[in-house]
Amino acid sequence: MLMLNDAINKAMIAVVLGFALSTPALADYASKATGKESKARYEAAVEQAEAEYKAAKAKCDELKGNDKDVCMKEAKAAEKKAKADAKAMKKSSKAEVGAMEEKREADYKAAKERCDELSGDAKDACVAEAKMKHKQ
Repeated sequence: MLMLNDAINKAMIAVVLGFALSTPALADYASKATGKESKARYEAAVEQAEAEYKAAKAKCDELKGNDKDVCMKEAKAAEKKAKADAKAMKKSSKAEVGAMEEKREADYKAAKERCDELSGDAKDACVAEAKMKHKQ
């Protein structure tokens, strides 16, 4: 029975260490990818808003008087709203980064909890690894 516990402890340490070493790199990659994707989505949304504005403006050119003025204001308002939505999407990448931080905190707490099953030097090493992972 004692040998089984030692094997389980070693396996758990290996899993925790492997997770601790891989997660910061993955989180860093994910945050960079998210930033690039967010920027691309933002730029595409702005381009779409501008294209829709040009199309709406062309339709307004067929009108006269107050109808044309109203049409132009509505087209411009739609463009501004679409660009505002694009800015909100861009800011959501910050929310995604915040979510990554919350996930890392949750992973730290889970790793630390897993360390509670260990004892002595193994537990100390496990807790140290969990702390190191959390700080990265």
